[in-house]
Amino acid sequence: MNQILKKLVVYTWFLTLPTIAQTGKVFDKLSHTSKILKTERHFSVYLPPDYEISERSYPVLYLLHGAGDDQTGWVQFGEVLRITDNAIKEGTATPMIIIMPDAFTNRMGYFNDIRGDWNYEDYFFNEFMPYVEKTYRIKSQKRYRAIAGLSMGGGGSFIYALRHPELFSSACPLSAYIGPKSVKEVQDFTKNFMNYEVDEIKAQNYFPNHNVLSLIENMTKEQMESVRWYIDCGDDDFLFEGNSLVHIALRKKNVSHEFRIRDGGHTWTYWRDSLPVVLKFISDAFHQY
Repeated sequence: MNQILKKLVVYTWFLTLPTIAQTGKVFDKLSHTSKILKTERHFSVYLPPDYEISERSYPVLYLLHGAGDDQTGWVQFGEVLRITDNAIKEGTATPMIIIMPDAFTNRMGYFNDIRGDWNYEDYFFNEFMPYVEKTYRIKSQKRYRAIAGLSMGGGGSFIYALRHPELFSSACPLSAYIGPKSVKEVQDFTKNFMNYEVDEIKAQNYFPNHNVLSLIENMTKEQMESVRWYIDCGDDDFLFEGNSLVHIALRKKNVSHEFRIRDGGHTWTYWRDSLPVVLKFISDAFHQY
C-alpha cells in the first residue's frame, strides 16, 4: 500500500469516528450476587456514546420496570437505547448512565416483603446501588442521581424518592401505582395475589410506608421539594385517579411539581413517548437548572 493510499485510509477512519461514537451501548443480562436476597440478581445498563472513549464520570438514572417485566423491559419494549441516543444527539439530554434492575425474578416488587423474608428495598439501597456506582463511572452525589419508572416501577420511584429524598435530585413516576388505599387492601392483596395472610397489626405497620398519599401527608414541604417531581399518566389509564389524587395532595401542600395528563392508556406507546421528556427533565437538574 503506497503512502497516499495509507493516508487516505487513516483519514477516512478518522472521519467515521464521530459516527461510531454517536451510539451508546446496552447490556441487558448482567448480574451480581446479593447476600441480602441470597441469589444472583440481573440488571441492564445503558452506557452513553462516549463512555468507552472518555475517562469522565456520569450522572445516573435508575429506571424501574413494571409488573410482569424484568430488567429487559425498558430495553426491549421501551427502546431505551434509541430514545436516549437520540436525546443526547439532539442536545435535549446530557450523557448519562441508565441502570435498570430486575424486580420480578423469585418475587415481584421493589419493597421489603411484609413477612420479612425478602427484603428487596434493603437490597436496592444497601447492595445494588453501591455495586453499580462502584462498577461504573457514576457520580454518586444526590444532584447527579435520578429515578423513574412505570406502573409498579412508578410506585417504586414515588416511594423510594419520598422515603430517601436525600438520595435523588429528580423523580419521574409514570402511570404509577400509588400503593394500597387502606389497611384492608393490604390484607386483601397479600391474600388474593401473594397467597398468604397477614394480621391487622402487620398490615397497619406496612400501610403508611407504602402508600404515596400517606407519605406526602407526613412529610414537610421542604423535604418533598428537595426532589424535583415529574408525574405523568394517561387520561385512559386505570391508575389515573390515584395519580390525580397525588397531584391534589401536592398542591394542597404547595409542593412544586410537574403533572402531565396526555392522551393514552397503560401502554408502552405511552411510556416511549414519556421517556424523552423524562430525560430532558432530569438533565435540567444534572445541569443545575
